[in-house]
Amino acid sequence: MKGKEGAFTKQMISLVIPVYNEEDTLPALMERIRPVMSEMERPYEIILVDDGSRDRSLEIMTGFAESPEVRVAELTRNYGQHAAILAGFSIVRGQIVVTLDADLQNPPEEIPRLINTMEEGGFDVVGTIRRGRKDSFFRILPSRIVNWVARKITGVRMTDWGCMLRAYRRPVVERMIACHEHATFIPALATHFGKRVTEIEVAHEERYGGKSNYSLRKLINLQFDLVASFSELPIKLIMYGGILLAVLGVCFGVVLAVARLVYGAHWAAQGVFTLFAILFAFVGLQFFALGVIGEYIGRIYREVRKRPEYVIERIYDGDLPQAGEGA
Repeated sequence: MKGKEGAFTKQMISLVIPVYNEEDTLPALMERIRPVMSEMERPYEIILVDDGSRDRSLEIMTGFAESPEVRVAELTRNYGQHAAILAGFSIVRGQIVVTLDADLQNPPEEIPRLINTMEEGGFDVVGTIRRGRKDSFFRILPSRIVNWVARKITGVRMTDWGCMLRAYRRPVVERMIACHEHATFIPALATHFGKRVTEIEVAHEERYGGKSNYSLRKLINLQFDLVASFSELPIKLIMYGGILLAVLGVCFGVVLAVARLVYGAHWAAQGVFTLFAILFAFVGLQFFALGVIGEYIGRIYREVRKRPEYVIERIYDGDLPQAGEGA
């Protein structure tokens, strides 16, 4: 919509921040966010989603909710970062939605660059590339693996899928909410609904306080969420691997039969331990295959039950807390 001077009306921005045990970081986070959002001179809201924190994070956030531009969504338990973001998506009011981690590794000062890039280029999704990452090698290596897998699965050549500092247009957010998937990877899901996608470089800083909530187990689960939600690659690899092993097994059996005829039974007896080693390898592969198939079946079971991905206990919005909802 155009104003009196012919300029486009500035769209409202919704900032969604998932929070889990960030009591040390929250005051500094808000001190840096407020000036950035105010200087943009446009309507905005800050949605803090408490993902079942066990420290004083919720208490601190409810204090922030006394301001009219801040809302706090309290979840009933810890559902995980991506579910918490989807919970925030479900209550946004803005036409442009920006996601940001609470640990201050991604500077809030980069938000205006995302908005400008989106509006000037007409993009639906703006991702980011962390420049000069401050994480350890054991965080960077799994991240690079996730990035490689995401590019192969989605066919979208984005560099950094793990950075949560991203901007989405409202229609893309609404389409993601309508999916109701229990295990999903938001950056990859957004590429399915956004026609024009780009990414820009942003700064990266040391974590302000506390410790990372992403353990190796969570990183592995996130990797499998990405693969299982957007591809049947593991099932196909098992199928093709099974065919290959079957062919190799037949060929190896023929070789053993011929060798026994040529060299006699004495030679064949000396290969018993080799056969056992091969047998154990095949059994191990079978158990691995069953585990992958079982993981898919477990995910199907969770989808069929249709339990909500998250449940909002209450929303703190200025005055009294409002009743929550699930999705």
